[in-house]
Amino acid sequence: AFCRSARALAVIHDRGHVVPEDISMLAHRVLRHRMILGFEAASARITPDAVVDAVLQTVPVP
Repeated sequence: AFCRSARALAVIHDRGHVVPEDISMLAHRVLRHRMILGFEAASARITPDAVVDAVLQTVPVP
């Protein structure tokens, strides 16, 4: 789903390829509902959005 969404977004922006900004733009929408956080995360009030933010900040953009 993530790859298809990124390709669709690239087409919408009249590009034949996906750029890192496409991935960043879609990450929250695509990944948020796929996470099941444990008790520790819930008690620390860590949200799926916070996890996605941390991943986007940690993983270097190619």
